Amino acid sequence: MNPSHTVRRASSLAANLGLSERVFASAADRAMARAIDDGLERVEAGLAEQVRFADAVADVTSRYLLEAGGKRVRPMLTLLTAQLGDGSVDDVVTAAMAIEITHLGSLYHDDVMDESERRRGVPSAQTVWGNSVAILTGDLLFARASQLMAQLGERAIRMQADTFERLVLGQLNETVGPDPDEDPIEHYIQVLADKTGSLIAAAAQSGIVFGSADPALEAPIIAFGEKIGVAFQLIDDVIDLSPQPEETGKVPGTDLRAGVVTLPLLRLEELAKTDASSADLLDRIRRDVLPAPADEQGDPFDTNTLAARIVPSRATVDALVDELREHEATRATLAEAHRWAREAVEALAPVPEGSVKKALTRFADTIVERSS
Repeated sequence: MNPSHTVRRASSLAANLGLSERVFASAADRAMARAIDDGLERVEAGLAEQVRFADAVADVTSRYLLEAGGKRVRPMLTLLTAQLGDGSVDDVVTAAMAIEITHLGSLYHDDVMDESERRRGVPSAQTVWGNSVAILTGDLLFARASQLMAQLGERAIRMQADTFERLVLGQLNETVGPDPDEDPIEHYIQVLADKTGSLIAAAAQSGIVFGSADPALEAPIIAFGEKIGVAFQLIDDVIDLSPQPEETGKVPGTDLRAGVVTLPLLRLEELAKTDASSADLLDRIRRDVLPAPADEQGDPFDTNTLAARIVPSRATVDALVDELREHEATRATLAEAHRWAREAVEALAPVPEGSVKKALTRFADTIVERSS
C-alpha cells in the first residue's frame, strides 16, 4: 500500500470528525488527532490484508469495494472512543477492522436487495459479477469479520452476533414493510436504527470495551451511536433530493425514482391525509415517479398496459423531485434529523469534558451540516 495515500486518507478522515488541527486549539486535542490518524493508518493497512483470499475469484471480489474508497467513519469512531481508555491498542485496531469489514459485507448485500447500479463511484458488485457472487462475497466478508472478533474473546463474539442480528432484521423489516396496524414512520425509524444505528453504536462501543475505558461510559456511548446513525440516514434522505449531483454523486431523487421508501415520502403521505396540495403532489409522484407495483405492471407487451402506463418525461420527473425537496415533508425530515443529532449529543452528558467529547459533538454537527 502507498504510505502517502494512507496518510492523506487518515488526515481527511480526521477533518471529517472535526479532528483537524485547525479546529482544535489545545495540545491535548492535537495529540489525540495524531493518535487517531496513526490508528487509522494501522486499520487501513490491516483491512488490505484481511480482505485477501487465497481463492482468486474471492480475492478480486472481496477487495472490490474496499479499494473503491469509503469514509471509514466506523473505525474512526472506535479509535476515537478508545481515547477515553488506553487508546489505539492492538485489540481496538482489530475491533475497528472487524466493524469496517462487517459494514463492507453489508454493502454487497444491500446493493443486491436494492438493485443498485453503483456504489462508491464504481459499478456495484452484482452489476459486475451477478447477484450470487455479490451475496457470497458479502458472506465471506462477514465470516472474516467474525474471525477477527473471535480473537478478542466471548464478549466480542456476542457483540458481533447481536449487531449482525439487528442488521439482518433491519433489512428484513425494510423488505416486508410495516404491518397494517403499525405506524409506517415508526417502522421506518426502527429500520434505520437496526440497519445503520446498530453498527455505528457497535463501533463506538468497541472503543470503550476494547480500550478498557470506564464501563460506565458504555451505555451513553452506545446511545450516541444509535441516535447519530438514525440522524445520518435521515440526512441522506434529504440529500437524495439535492439539486447538486456533482456533490452527492447521484441523480437527484435516485431513491425516489427507484421506489425506495424514505422519510420525505412517508411524511408526504401523512400530510396528504389532511392537506389537498400534499395529496395532489403524492398522486403525481405515484403516477409519474414511483415504479408501478408488481401486481399492477401487467403484461409489458399488452397494448392496453402500454397505453395506460405512459412514461413521463425527464423534465416532469425532475420537476416533481424539486417540488418534494421544497415541500414541508422534506423540511420535517430535516428537523427530525436535527432532533436525533441533538439527542445524540445529550446522551454524551456522562462523558468527561475533553477532546473526545468535543470531537463526538463536532461529529454530530457535521452529520446534519451535510444537507446545507
